[in-house]
Amino acid sequence: MNTVLVTLLVNSGILLALGATLYAAPSPKLNPHSVPFGVRVPPDKADAPEVSEQRRRYRALLLPATLIVTVAALVIGAVLDSVAVGGVAALVLCVIAAALWLSAHRALARAKERGNWYEHVRQGVVMDTSLRTDPVRLPWAWTIPSLVVVVVTAVAGAIVYPQLPEMMALPERSSSGTVYREITTTFWTAFSLVFAQILLTATVIGTVAAVLRARADLDVSRPRSSAARHRRYLSLTARGLLGIAALLNLMLLGLSGMMWSDSRSGAVLSLVIGVPLLAAVAVSVVLVRIGPGGGRLALEGGDGSVGSDGSGDFDGSDEGTGLVPRDDDRHWYGAGTVYVNADDPAILVPRRVGMGWTVNLGNLRFLIVSAAVLAIAAGATVVSVTVGSS
Repeated sequence: MNTVLVTLLVNSGILLALGATLYAAPSPKLNPHSVPFGVRVPPDKADAPEVSEQRRRYRALLLPATLIVTVAALVIGAVLDSVAVGGVAALVLCVIAAALWLSAHRALARAKERGNWYEHVRQGVVMDTSLRTDPVRLPWAWTIPSLVVVVVTAVAGAIVYPQLPEMMALPERSSSGTVYREITTTFWTAFSLVFAQILLTATVIGTVAAVLRARADLDVSRPRSSAARHRRYLSLTARGLLGIAALLNLMLLGLSGMMWSDSRSGAVLSLVIGVPLLAAVAVSVVLVRIGPGGGRLALEGGDGSVGSDGSGDFDGSDEGTGLVPRDDDRHWYGAGTVYVNADDPAILVPRRVGMGWTVNLGNLRFLIVSAAVLAIAAGATVVSVTVGSS
């Protein structure tokens, strides 16, 4: 296929997909409802005219910027015949979106202050102590697919390793399409993707375990139903993340097989990468559809009891407290993306922007562990460079 055409298709695909994602970013379906643009507001102000105006302004400015950046990237990419232009343009588009988001954040913060939105409301916090005494358990059965794929890959590698040639080929993406880089066959290179599977599996299991112990962002106005919904949300999220890990491990199994057999079929490569990735995207879409914190999960029927595995229902009858979430903007920086609170013992807290969780950069335990990991990584790098140059 003509390389210029490939470049145009790749660059346009990257930028259009990114533009659509950034355009949808302010949607309340992708963010906590009462935290538009990272600003905490009372629930009855979540759809205030000021909020709607900032969403319209953000999108009205982002849309032409996306079109201009995309056209410029396609022209420059065609002239230079480089897919790298798409990456640079994507970075420019992200910077523009970040600037627009920051502008909206500041405008809403000023509107909240001028209007005294919290003046006549009762603020409060709630917690479900049973999340500590009877937490949602890690669904170990859902780790089995990932572990099985890792074992199958390792066994297959052990069988073929003695017959491998002196050189192997790894597929890489370039401006001219997929190319294959020759690498020397050693134990470490032959089993490199197996090690990647092990690291991926351990990381996902550790992440799921941490998420199940993260601080819950409960609805202070309906704490009982919110707690039940949160348990269900944790259960679905844990299974979804472990399922995605199994799919990615399956992709690495396919890539290992291609590397060991020296297969350079474009069709096989597309299937090996495309099918697991599409399935992982489908799982991610399901997780996105349930909303931040599982806000769109329907729990109907039952008596409200929820087991430690996250199962159970709630009938929706929950006496309102009359409270609204506490205004804690002072602990959030970077337009609601960075959380720093030394008085909060939680390491993981629900994100304000987007879905999922973020770390508390003010937590001393997190800082100590991060510093130790960085020190070990730096030391290992120095040792490897010193050994390599000696």
